[in-house]
Amino acid sequence: MAPGPPIRHTLVRMSFGAPELLIVLLVVLLLFGGTQLPKLARSLGSAHKEFKKGLDGEETKDEKKSDSKSD
Repeated sequence: MAPGPPIRHTLVRMSFGAPELLIVLLVVLLLFGGTQLPKLARSLGSAHKEFKKGLDGEETKDEKKSDSKSD
């Protein structure tokens, strides 16, 4: 059996414009309801804050280790 044409891997470029973002926001509103959205946004914000704090803490620990090794 002869091999077929080579398989091409193409990069799919996806971008979100205003209509797509409005649809996503509408779906989120329908799923969670108007009363749950502030709670959801608050929890996402605090999770992002904790993540950033964790990243900064890791860099600080690594810097302290490298400083103490050079002494």
